[in-house]
Amino acid sequence: MTIVDSILPSLHLLADTGETSPLRQFINIFLHLDQTLADLIRDHGPWVYAILFAVIFCETGLVVTPFLPGDSLLFTVGALSARDDINLNVWLAGGLLLAAAILGDAVNYAIGKFIGPRVFTMEQPKGLRGKILNKKHLERAHAFFEKYGGKAVVLGRWVPIVRTFVPFVAGAGAMKYRVFSLYNVIGALAWVGVCLGCGYAFGNIPFVQKNFEVMVLGIIFVSLIPIGIEVMRARAESRREARLPNAADPLALPPRAPGAPADTP
Repeated sequence: MTIVDSILPSLHLLADTGETSPLRQFINIFLHLDQTLADLIRDHGPWVYAILFAVIFCETGLVVTPFLPGDSLLFTVGALSARDDINLNVWLAGGLLLAAAILGDAVNYAIGKFIGPRVFTMEQPKGLRGKILNKKHLERAHAFFEKYGGKAVVLGRWVPIVRTFVPFVAGAGAMKYRVFSLYNVIGALAWVGVCLGCGYAFGNIPFVQKNFEVMVLGIIFVSLIPIGIEVMRARAESRREARLPNAADPLALPPRAPGAPADTP
């Protein structure tokens, strides 16, 4: 049994209950993203383009909405664009989503430049504010940015949560906007183009249509791999430092060999 097979029943159990809590509604939308988007297209017509623009703009541009769908939404838009029974133009959607991704990061950069330094120096807020503005997410994005520099703006596009916070950190770190804007455009072109293109290319395959929720979970799982790798590397580094206690102190004497005379002052 795969990881997806073990997760899906639990998610379905939460989504299919009669209660209508926000969590269950979100899980239901997440599991049936293709159906949700198809219903939006049928019910709202051209206005769906504005809705898609708003979701991607908020997901990339506001640090308080990292939970919104990114990769999975782009893939779903591409998949539905390939269907003959759905009135969704892939070129128009792609252009608007590209603009949303670029503008979102630009706004996020500006917000980080304005309030970023204060956020990094303040204590972790409590209550709802603390859940929305989690300093752990900021610190993770800061470490990601410190490691990869300007390339983090491009690489961060593929990592959930980090994608939302890297532009904020770039603005707070006084990265020149001219440099940031170049990486911003490159990253948005690659992110939107690959996710949307893959959805369009594979959207008409019967297996994909019948197992769309599995595809969405797979996309999320793959996008979380970089975070998993970084966590394992950090743990390995911590264990390595724990085995070398003298490495942190350059003045520490090496251990005395068995039988050797003790040092005298």
